[in-house]
Parts: sequence; structure tokens; C-alpha cells
Amino acid sequence: MIIRRPNPALLVLLAATAALYLWDLSASGYANQFYAAAAQAGSASWKAFFFGSSDAANSITVDKPPAAMWPMGLSVRLFGLSSWSVLVPEVIIGVAAVGVLYAAVRRHFGAAAGMLAGAVLALTPVAALMFRFDNPDALLCLLMVCAVACVLRALEHASTKWLMLAGLCFGLGFLTKTLQAWLILPALALVYLVCAPTRLLRRAVQLLLAGLVLVVSGGWWVAVVELMPAASRPYVGGSQHNSFLELTFGYNGLGRINGNETGSVGGGHGGGGHGGGWGQPGIGRLFAPDTGGQIAWLLPAALVLLVAALWLLRRAGRTDIRRAAFLVWGGALLMTAAIFSFMSGIFHQYYTVALAPYVAALVAMGAAVLWERRAVSLLALVTTGSAGWAYVLLGRTPHWLPWLKWAVLAVGVAAGVALLLVRRGEGRGVRRAAALAVAGVLAGPFAYTLNTVGSAHGGSIVTAGPAVRGGGGHGKPGGRGFPGGFPMGGFGPRTGERPGGPGGFGGGMAGLLGGQRVSPAAAAAVAKDAGKYTWAAATVGSQSAAGYQLATQRPVMPIGGFNGSDPSPTLAHFRQLVKDGRIHWFIASGGERGGRGGKGGDRGGRGTAAEITAWVQGHFAEVTVGGATFYDLTRSV
Repeated sequence: MIIRRPNPALLVLLAATAALYLWDLSASGYANQFYAAAAQAGSASWKAFFFGSSDAANSITVDKPPAAMWPMGLSVRLFGLSSWSVLVPEVIIGVAAVGVLYAAVRRHFGAAAGMLAGAVLALTPVAALMFRFDNPDALLCLLMVCAVACVLRALEHASTKWLMLAGLCFGLGFLTKTLQAWLILPALALVYLVCAPTRLLRRAVQLLLAGLVLVVSGGWWVAVVELMPAASRPYVGGSQHNSFLELTFGYNGLGRINGNETGSVGGGHGGGGHGGGWGQPGIGRLFAPDTGGQIAWLLPAALVLLVAALWLLRRAGRTDIRRAAFLVWGGALLMTAAIFSFMSGIFHQYYTVALAPYVAALVAMGAAVLWERRAVSLLALVTTGSAGWAYVLLGRTPHWLPWLKWAVLAVGVAAGVALLLVRRGEGRGVRRAAALAVAGVLAGPFAYTLNTVGSAHGGSIVTAGPAVRGGGGHGKPGGRGFPGGFPMGGFGPRTGERPGGPGGFGGGMAGLLGGQRVSPAAAAAVAKDAGKYTWAAATVGSQSAAGYQLATQRPVMPIGGFNGSDPSPTLAHFRQLVKDGRIHWFIASGGERGGRGGKGGDRGGRGTAAEITAWVQGHFAEVTVGGATFYDLTRSV
């Protein structure tokens, strides 16, 4: 057995990526407290770990499958609750994604192409954001890179083993973010069916076997949830009828495409193709002010290089692996980009991290093929054009480093000229021209990435880079507003109090989408005698509950799930829990005083949460603790 020594350049790339992503990581606190609270719950209860519950007492789950919470839950269980124990697993996932992408590209296009692909992924602003954040998108991105890499290995020799491993990746991807994991599945299956070097019948059988692995690896957990009696497990958050299948095919599935999900956060209240508060659907969405700086720096270059490379490889045989690689990565990019561009339901800018590895691979592979085929003129045009597009993107931040756009444009033009001068050759001049070209196309996203890692991010909607003229939500303290004009803010340890005072909540979307700082007095009140109760407190909405749960590490019931609209618990059930002495406090949140939420109604304004709120207010005395409104459920009026 031959053991290859790792490429020293690769080790440098991975070390630099890790250092970049770890820089000042704790500035974001728990980042998205919604998922951080689930990680804390999973560290305290294996049942909560298995189901992805919001609280260790297992009242309700988050509105996603649990796989993305598992690495964080294990980390918190091993190292205790902290910003680092929650976020370092995401950094490790990001470094692994860079490494897998390098290996997949290097295998057929050389080490230089692999290094370029890894560097482009690492320096994509939205990747730097999400690989330092605790949303499920980081793990999903890694699993999709692994799935593509496995399909490419299977295409080399029609390997059933590698194709089944790809099926496993897709199954785990489903347990990470449900149907989004399958966006690229049709493209990859079609390429394998056409290009694998074996007879057609065997190709079809192999795909069926891989599909079986996908169903088993992604469906076993779903079967447990659906078959287990509802009384023996937590309520499925995000569903209206306590069903994970409903969540999968409704709110988290087809509803995201047509906009008819039952309850969407803030602006997307249904179909009509207008996108509500999520931007105008259409081919320009990925290049719009609030999205372009996240992912679009090299998106035009990737598309041009995809077309050019397929043209140059047009005479290759059916089973040519290099052409198949362009079809696989290109198909993944086009399928995902099309869905993101035209979906009418909830769309957040950070979703575009899914595109980052596809763009990175196509840019690196395309540059390698064009250089090999002496198409240097086109390569120079792509380099200069990418610098020009970076000039446009940087022009959207007129008050942030205004000189940078001119510097990037100058370097890009100089690199294009240098490539035309050296053409195909050897020696120091060629290396300098190539290095200048790489600098020209990566300078813009690199600057955005440095801004991203140097800033705190928190809440449910975050974007990378500086504030953009005409852009949307930012998720930074003092950052841009929520798309559509709602107030927005994400708060880590360095931020000020949320509207509503310490320990309280801002009304409306701010309280719904962002966490909050809990005052010491409020945290002390929740923690006092908490061991006597199943839930130390209850409050409407998961973000509201998460702040108190993270501050005290005691179970806090999020009434109504993420934004208070899920019918869990019912008023009758809640009253019985109070009668049995299982809940100590009820904590009022700003949405119960008229702020508008999403997902089908006001937070506390309608439905089960409103009934519970009204019942509590009518039967228990109100007290103010640390600026927050508490009701002691052990003492009726």
C-alpha cells in the first residue's frame, strides 16, 4: 500500500483557512441562538440530541432535521457550553469542505487547479460567514461537496461503492436540511446514467442501489419520528399537525418554491411570484445588491468557463471523466442557481453558500483547461471581466474602502495584459502572470471576507461583508435592515441591549429573528429553584426562549415553536402542566403586545400562543425582573 505524502501547499491552505475562520470567532457569541439552544439541549439530554429538540425537556423540535445539531451537541457535551464549543465544529466543517474540494478537483485537473478551487471556496464571503455560524447550511455544503466527489470517483470506473457513498451523503444531507439536499440529485444521476463506463442496464441498477442507500440513510430517522406515539416524543416544530412529513413537503419543501408555505417569516406570505420580503424572483436575484456580494464575484466567470470548457472538450468520448466533471459541477450549479433565482417562498442570502463549491470548482477546472488548450486570450478576458464585475460590486459600498474598486480593476486589467503577453510558456514570467490573475479575481471577495470575519454576526438572517447600498438584512449590530424594511439585529457579547430593555424583547421581527441579551437579574430569577421544575420558564417563540435557556442552561419552553404559531402546547395541555407544577415562570415577549411575527400570525396575537398568554395574564400576577415581564405560575391571583 502506497501512502502519499500530503501536499505542503494543501497543508498551508487548510491551516490558513482554519486560522481565518477561527479569527475572533467568539465575537458572534452563540450566533443563531435558535440552533445554539438546541445544541445545549442535546448536550443535556440524549433524547433532545436525537430529535433536535429546542429544550432538554423535549417540548418541541427545531424546524429542521437534527443532523446539523449533532456535531454542536457533542461538542457542548464534551467541552461545556460556550461560543467556541458551538461554533468551532462549523469551522472544522468549513476546513473539511475546502480539503474535499481540493482533492476532487486535483484528481483530474492537477494540484494547481485544486489549490485554486480550495482558495476560491475559502475566500467566498458567504462561505466565510456560514462556516463561522451555527446554521445547518455549513454541514449541508460539506455533504454536497462530498456527494459530488463520490459521484466523480464512481464515474471513473463505474464503481458501485462510490455511488452508494454518494447516496449516503444525500441521505445525511436530507437529515440536515431536508429537500434542499436533493436539488442537485437529478443532474448528478443523469450525468452518471449517460457517462459511466459500463453498460446501460448496470448503470441503472447502480443508481437504484444508490437510491436505496439514500432512502435508508435519510429515512430511518423520519420513520422513527412518524411511527413513535406523539406523546413519547417532542412536537415537530414548524408543522401544524405534528408531522415531519408535513414539515418536509410543506413549509420546508414545496412551499419554499411556490411561496404557499403555511406561515413564512416576515414578508413571504404566499404565492404570486413576487417573493414578498425575500426579493424579486428572477434571473437577476443572485446578482442583486443584497446577494451579489455574497456569492456572485466569480459566478459569471464560472458560467463562461463552463461553456468554454465543454466546447473545448466536445470531441471527448462519452466516458471522458474531465468532461463529466464539468457536467457534474456545472449541473449542480445550474440546478441550484435556478431554484434560488425563481423560488417565491422564503429566501435568505446566506442560502447561496450552497453555490460556493460549484463556482470554485468550475473556475479552477475551467482555468486549467483553457491554459492547457492555449485559450489564453479567453482566460485573459475572463480575468479582466471578473475584475470589472468586482468593480461593480465594490461600487455598491461607496463608503467602505472607496479606493479598493479602482485597485482591483487595475490589477485585473494588468493581469489580463500579462496573460496575453506570456501566452503559453515557462519560467518566472508565467508564474507571475498567473499569480497576478489570481490576485485580480480574488481581491474583491478576499476584502469582503476579511470584513466578515472581523465582524460579529447573530440572529436568524445574516449576510457577509459591509453594508451595501440598496441591500437587505445584515445580521450585524447596527447593520442593515431586514428585507422589506423590518428592524433587524443580531447580538453577541459585544452588542447593546435589544429594544424592550435588558432581559426583554424587541417587538415584531426583531424579537422573532434575533436573539437577545438576558439581564443577570432575569437569568437569576429563571435559574432559581429550576431543578424543581421540568421547565424553568416558558415564553412565546424559540428565539425568546433560547436567550434564557443559554443564559441559565435550564429548559425553557418555546411556546408555538420558532415564532409562536405552532399549536404546541395546547391551552389545555399548558394548563395541566401548570397545575402539575412543572413550569415555574411565564415570560412575556414583545410580540404579545402587538408586534407582528410571521409564520401565520402575530407572536402571541392569535392561536394557541395567544390563548395561553391571555390565560396567564388573567390568572397570575405580573412582576418586572431585570426589565422583563414575568408571571409566577406557582402563585395564582
